[in-house]
Amino acid sequence: MHDTPPSVPDFTSWPSFPFEGDLQVKHLDDPVAVEPPRRGEGARECTACGAPDDAYIWVGERWRVRAMDRPTGLPMVLILESRSHLDLGDLPNLLAAELGVMTVRLERAIRSLDGVARVHVNRWGDGSAHLHLWFLARPYGRLQLRGTFLSLWDSILPPISEEQWRENLALVAAWLAEFGGRPLAEPPRIQWQAPSSIAAQSSAPAPAPDEDDAIGVIEAAEEIPEPDGGEDSAAPSTDEPVDEPGRR
Repeated sequence: MHDTPPSVPDFTSWPSFPFEGDLQVKHLDDPVAVEPPRRGEGARECTACGAPDDAYIWVGERWRVRAMDRPTGLPMVLILESRSHLDLGDLPNLLAAELGVMTVRLERAIRSLDGVARVHVNRWGDGSAHLHLWFLARPYGRLQLRGTFLSLWDSILPPISEEQWRENLALVAAWLAEFGGRPLAEPPRIQWQAPSSIAAQSSAPAPAPDEDDAIGVIEAAEEIPEPDGGEDSAAPSTDEPVDEPGRR
């Protein structure tokens, strides 16, 4: 007897759900006997432990904050990481207490940016064993982006301009540095030009961000599972995320 496929849940009709049309529920794979190791578990290399400070926008003695490698659809997407190779449940009391302070501090810094209404804070952790919390800024006035599916919209919306993105990064880094640590993100440089060249450039349209190159939350490396076959297999497809935001 064939299993009857489950019906599509009601949330697919919510205004915040980013897809429409005919949808069907995927077949649920059988559970595995042993789950594969995450990055930073067993013999697998830890990306965060191997990253230098200059890969981050702000660094402190026990915490670091990094961004995506290019603009995405939301005004700001940042990741808070511990310096020590620990997962959430492994934090000693000192770091556990500091995590609360850092979470509030980073949320306030992002919410201070122009055009940001709310900051969503997420922790999935199926891709990496090194603690990392996601901070996603919802644009002000975009009520359709409220709720669970904000991380999906980040990959769907056109990327913000790189100039605005870099300015936002510098502002957040400077805010955090008011409480200590080092800001490493710098604002975009002013392009000084002779008066004769300003008119010529102003008539040319500014290059738009390449939407095909944008990497959002769902496609980020630490939220994508490895393909079957181990480390030497081909690169994984970006349409099979491990850390799905609907699973909380």
